[in-house]
Amino acid sequence: MPDARVQAAIDHWAPRFVQAGVDYNDFVRTTARIERWEDWLDGWCAVGDEHASLAREAEAARREQTAGEAWLRAAVAYHFGKFVWVLDAARARAAADRAVAALADGHRLLRTGVERIETPEAIGNLRLPAAERPPLVLLIPGLDSTKEEFFRLEELFLARGMATLSIDGPGQGETGYAQPIRHDYEVAVAAALDALAGRDDVDLDRVGALGVSLGGYYAPRAGAFEPRLKAVAGISGAYDFGEIWDSLPPLTRETFTVKSGARDEDEARTLPGRLSLAGVLDRLDGPALFITGKLDRLIPWEQTERGALEAPGGIFVCFEDGNHVCANIPYKVRPLAADWLREQLG
Repeated sequence: MPDARVQAAIDHWAPRFVQAGVDYNDFVRTTARIERWEDWLDGWCAVGDEHASLAREAEAARREQTAGEAWLRAAVAYHFGKFVWVLDAARARAAADRAVAALADGHRLLRTGVERIETPEAIGNLRLPAAERPPLVLLIPGLDSTKEEFFRLEELFLARGMATLSIDGPGQGETGYAQPIRHDYEVAVAAALDALAGRDDVDLDRVGALGVSLGGYYAPRAGAFEPRLKAVAGISGAYDFGEIWDSLPPLTRETFTVKSGARDEDEARTLPGRLSLAGVLDRLDGPALFITGKLDRLIPWEQTERGALEAPGGIFVCFEDGNHVCANIPYKVRPLAADWLREQLG
């Protein structure tokens, strides 16, 4: 019998894992043999190791496409093993490092031309489409999401002629080891764009951003303060994280506590109120798309709607059948966000 946390993961996470590249059969087999949350990390790292072994075998046989695809599966297995798993920082860091390395090997073998962008405030993967001076879209993860989760999402934008820069900002992934969560995420966005200044292979006059979950707060917040963002979209973003703190699942509160650098949950409880769009959105001059699902059990859909109502150029789309980040209907939501940003950026 799985404990409450494992059961919650089984009940809520399958769509999210699958849309990021975890094979559904892996999800079923792996979660079936994990009964304690303490064993979650090791269970998923074992899956990552299986795919890493397949990748090495395929590369040795010079089957580079197969090897690259196997490395992508390994990357998301390692990533989701440490996802909101904050029981042992050293072990979680080791799994995260393996996810980063596996994704890099996937890019290498698939010859995607990815380029690593690194600043103290943001570390990201830049990918370019087969287009001259394309617009750029920053992909912003949420709480304990990372750029390693975004390979498939990037493909939607690349197919539409847009460059992508998936970033880890403060409190996220590689950047989060030195930088705790901060409410003013525009600092990370500005640093990432500064790192690209002077390039002629992307059009930095046509830059947008898409954020998911907590990134759905970060993207409009950044758009309000960073004039280089011409259009922003957020999926399942909170309007005021502090207002919903007590209703958040224990895993989410524990992860926020760790990623914010708080000493304990009592101290962490005082911090989410800073993550609020109140008094911010009147500065957001450009178009802004706010998407959510009526079945979201993490961020109430009304929170996302409030952002759309306050933003001068806000557009609100709510899917009756969508869960958190609408991970159960990615074929509706992700193309919508990609098409909308393509239209706004020209």
